Amino acid sequence: MSAFRQLFPGVLVAGQIQTGDLAEAAALGVGRVINNRPDHEEPGQPTSDEIEAATRAAGLDYVHAPARGLPDAAVVDAVEAALADGTPVLMFCKSGMRSSAAWALAVNRSGALSRDEILTAAAGAGYALGGLPL
Repeated sequence: MSAFRQLFPGVLVAGQIQTGDLAEAAALGVGRVINNRPDHEEPGQPTSDEIEAATRAAGLDYVHAPARGLPDAAVVDAVEAALADGTPVLMFCKSGMRSSAAWALAVNRSGALSRDEILTAAAGAGYALGGLPL
């Protein structure tokens, strides 16, 4: 099982998840999974299609917004849209750092939180995002 960290109420973040982790996510109230990991980053990693099938089988929505390095505008757009309706989410990538950065950039753009609030929330989940352009 992956270690889910609470980034903010209604937002969990994790490193690479496996299909078996989705039942736990659903039990925790997650309604949508946001995959920020590109396919084939490393051998043995489940593909987006595999994660999506398992996510939908668990009754959850799925968004694939892959980021390589700092999340670009398209990734931030997708994350901002996925967060907009308040559905509890689980975001993941290889370590959780790109997902945390995508969340931070999205909520910064939306004005939902201040820079200090974003950095404090991220630090509480174990992610240092002070270098982001917030």
